[in-house]
Amino acid sequence: MSDIPKGAFGRTAKLAGLPISAAGRMTLGWGQKLFGADRDEVSAGVQRRTAEQLFEVLGSLKGGAMKFGQALSVYEAAIPDEYAEPYREALTKLQKDAPPMPTAQVHRVLDEQLGTTWRSRFAEFDDTATAAASVGQVHRAVWKDGREVAVKIQYPRAEAALRADLGQLARIAPLFGMLLPGIAIKPLIAELRERILEELDYPAEADNQRAFAAGYADDPRFRIPRVVASAPKVLVSEWIDGVPMSAVIASGTTEQRDLCGELLTELHFSSPEMVGLLHADPHPGNYLLTADDRLGVIDFGSVARLPDGSPPIIGEISRLAIDERAEDVERLLRLEGFIPAAYQPDPVMLMNYVAPFIEPLRHERFHFTRGWMQERFAVMSDISSAESKMARNLNLPPHYLMVYRVTFGSIGVLCQLDATAPFKTIVEHWQPGFA
Repeated sequence: MSDIPKGAFGRTAKLAGLPISAAGRMTLGWGQKLFGADRDEVSAGVQRRTAEQLFEVLGSLKGGAMKFGQALSVYEAAIPDEYAEPYREALTKLQKDAPPMPTAQVHRVLDEQLGTTWRSRFAEFDDTATAAASVGQVHRAVWKDGREVAVKIQYPRAEAALRADLGQLARIAPLFGMLLPGIAIKPLIAELRERILEELDYPAEADNQRAFAAGYADDPRFRIPRVVASAPKVLVSEWIDGVPMSAVIASGTTEQRDLCGELLTELHFSSPEMVGLLHADPHPGNYLLTADDRLGVIDFGSVARLPDGSPPIIGEISRLAIDERAEDVERLLRLEGFIPAAYQPDPVMLMNYVAPFIEPLRHERFHFTRGWMQERFAVMSDISSAESKMARNLNLPPHYLMVYRVTFGSIGVLCQLDATAPFKTIVEHWQPGFA
């Protein structure tokens, strides 16, 4: 097994070393510029090396560091190709496996959580983990009634590791800003911190999964595994087979890409209305394409609770932006607290900024590509632009932050898929305020 820092000191040292290394690279870059090196090439080199080290460290740590890296990986499509190529593989690795726990440790956790007679609950149990990720790992087994099941086991001391990592991540926020200059990193980290800590609560995750399974029971589009048993640190669910979405992104057919894109869009917009919950961890590692062309969803630790459905303002602003009613967009945003009372933005510029992804709603079917995402992102990330200066005077009310992040992330995955999907039709059907 790879060496993973277990104590707070070892984990902190790895994370704390990142800004020091980045500062050294920036100093070297300034020196190269002084001696006549091409500014763009030097900047690209600094960013590339910073990203490589950043994701290498995040990928080598369990807990909050790796989980945050997974969350960032959905934005990979927004990063310009000249920067993204060198570390796209590192981003992809964050959606996959981490080194697993030893078998003896697995058995100790099961003894503590399910009792020392836990083996009697299973007809078979595979001691080799099939997947090992940020908070826990998964083992394949057969329940005593013959059902194939996935046994999710939380790492010992996961909470301490998570809290230590998340504290350090706030300190290295400027590095993420170098990578994604259009994203407000500090509030993003704060929001992700809450969601990541929620993933320690397996009983709550079991309740979330039961709600999704009931809401989508016998649905021809989705396969939600039912919960078989749960404990504070162990969750047993029905096993589902399928092609991982990460594999579809890497080598899937056009038909598979388009189907995954359509189903992911449908899940995103339908679940607040059908379940009162929004799946809030939209990275490809959480989705499978099953043999009967359904979208399998396998992780419910992070959700947004929307008991009244998706906020209608999202649909209302989208419709107003399509109709180019800039003054009405400004009025609605002001009522909802997005615009401070004393600030007077340019209405057209405001409309174009708050609705950067409106183009897919102008077409019956839309082709989501990395190039399109990068164009949208370039406008948002140009800190010298008038739009960016305006954005610094706006508010993002906290209760909209998660919905914004998940929507942005889901669109990022659609672009990784290179999918063509009936985005407008799905939004018209499910999003309150749009139709």
